[in-house]
Amino acid sequence: MSTLTTKSGIKYRPSLEGVPVRSVAPSSAAKWITTGLLLLALVYFLFPVYWVIIASSKSNPELVGSSGVWFASGFDGIVQGFADNYRRLMSWTHGMFWRWVLNSLVYSTVAGVIGTLISVMAGYGLAKFRFPGKNVAMGVIMGGLLLPVALLTIPMYIVFQHLGLTNTMAAIIIPSCVSPFGVFLGRVYAQSSVPTELIEAARIDGASEARIFFTMVLRLLAPAMVTIFLFIFVATWNNFLLPLMMVSSQEIKPVTLGLYGMMSYYNPEKGAVMMGALLGVVPLIILFLGLQKYWQSGLAAGSVKG
Repeated sequence: MSTLTTKSGIKYRPSLEGVPVRSVAPSSAAKWITTGLLLLALVYFLFPVYWVIIASSKSNPELVGSSGVWFASGFDGIVQGFADNYRRLMSWTHGMFWRWVLNSLVYSTVAGVIGTLISVMAGYGLAKFRFPGKNVAMGVIMGGLLLPVALLTIPMYIVFQHLGLTNTMAAIIIPSCVSPFGVFLGRVYAQSSVPTELIEAARIDGASEARIFFTMVLRLLAPAMVTIFLFIFVATWNNFLLPLMMVSSQEIKPVTLGLYGMMSYYNPEKGAVMMGALLGVVPLIILFLGLQKYWQSGLAAGSVKG
């Protein structure tokens, strides 16, 4: 078996004898197939947003009497259509639309922050501590991933009704703070990103477990925490069934429930509803773009070990 020696004296074997060197670069066919699939995925995810923008400029007759993939009039008509639908949106919601958006922002932010902290604490404990029933606890958490949220909504409503918390903001925030998937991600990230030797060294120096967690572990898990926060934030923002069961007051409705109320009217202004859906998704877009580099690195955490 032949070897080569570099100028620095390091020996390496370029390939097996009798076997040609194979490039690690993908073939041209693989590149074209991958590019085509990514373009299809791009169209699949962006086309609904594009259609909502188009529909937000149209009235009810224009929605059925014009092309579904293009505007119904020229530039001036488009601007006028957006303005008319915004006025209809404010009129139909009695000026409550932005209050609903603010409510959704409060629900999602508070649930995201608290749920992320709970998920990381639980995941860190499952990854780095030994205690009786650890495997049982992990099995219960994994089982929670298999339960649909709709199945738990009615039991939660009964519990909150007996506690007197229905039709309050807590009825939405408290259930949204619990995320079995977030605990699972926190455990995976803690196993791969938090060295056991670092924890043991801190314990030898006399640091308490709380100090180790809040001053060291949280910094190491920061990218993972952004990923978990986004998962909880989006899930809370898009949640519909839980607010439908828990909330009846107009002042504390989230935007999803408010738009549903608009569609329940006789002959609703669908263009105005589309305008509300478009404005309601803008905070999510801003959040994802602002935290892009953090959640991308968080998704990659633990993918390479060594």
